[in-house]
Amino acid sequence: MPNIKSAIKRVKVSETKNLRNRMIKSAMRTTVKKFETAVVAGTADAQLLAATSGAVDKAATKGVIHKNAANRKKARLAKRLAKAAQ
Repeated sequence: MPNIKSAIKRVKVSETKNLRNRMIKSAMRTTVKKFETAVVAGTADAQLLAATSGAVDKAATKGVIHKNAANRKKARLAKRLAKAAQ
């Protein structure tokens, strides 16, 4: 445990930010998994893709994942939906 006041604060702040980042990333993963199970079941639609893309965009906006990673993930989801629609 740190002895210096600023180091103690940094530990608290980093724990808070870590918790927030984990919550955002977990929510994103949950929506992606719901989308993937819907694609497998054949019930996925554009509305579900939009909700999933929104969760991915939110994670990118908050800095949890990189914006290029978010775009790549959204493109793969859209591609998977298009393939399942055929």
